[in-house]
Amino acid sequence: MATVTDHYEDLLADQYTWMLGGDIASLAKEQAALLQGFGLSPDGPAGDTAVDLGCGPGAQSLALAGLGFRSVIAVDTSKKLLDELEGHAGRPSPIRPVHADIRTALPHVATAGSVAAVVCMGDTLPHLPAASDVTALLGDVRSALAPGGHLVITYRDLTRPLEGTGRFLPVRSAADRLLTCFLEYVDEDTVMVHDLLHTRVDGEWSLRTSSYPKLRIGADWLAGQCRCAGLEVAHDATGARGMRVLHARKP
Repeated sequence: MATVTDHYEDLLADQYTWMLGGDIASLAKEQAALLQGFGLSPDGPAGDTAVDLGCGPGAQSLALAGLGFRSVIAVDTSKKLLDELEGHAGRPSPIRPVHADIRTALPHVATAGSVAAVVCMGDTLPHLPAASDVTALLGDVRSALAPGGHLVITYRDLTRPLEGTGRFLPVRSAADRLLTCFLEYVDEDTVMVHDLLHTRVDGEWSLRTSSYPKLRIGADWLAGQCRCAGLEVAHDATGARGMRVLHARKP
């Protein structure tokens, strides 16, 4: 079994933009509309700095930059995805890629009370090793946010187990590529994610596989942890593509 970092670096990072549809610019516009709907703006009293935790190839970071944030700190453990983000952002850009673990990055990239928005999107939060890491991260978020600052999280609620063949999930397919995910429920807190990547070269198919653990985060539990951290939950519902969307603010 690989770690999450190894899984992405060895298998998923090279496929990630393709998995998302292949058009980061369109995804950035979609994400900008979502964030703008929650009132994220660099023009308020909270300031003009945003942090994107688990930025990947950059859809959310580009969205924040497009909304006018003058400093966007983009954090990810994958150097490959950060390099791709830099390519999408171009130069000059308000986006600053940071190669770091999202569990511990916030106190190092932002001073207390200096951030207008923190986003952790695209099912990044369940990649943390333990529920206690989620709790600790939310504490760091509250500390980093300025009064009135925003937190937006999107993730998949995996607390209700799938059964039988329903555990096989097609991710995306093309003439030369096929990615399928298989879920194995380990216990109440963890699901093992098995990714199966078929690629076709010169008429021959080959298979690469990798597995990593993912947290089963319940919606009620996460909203409760936000409130315990001192954040006010303003929105908590299932959104596009079955992703859970949570928006909270620091009083």
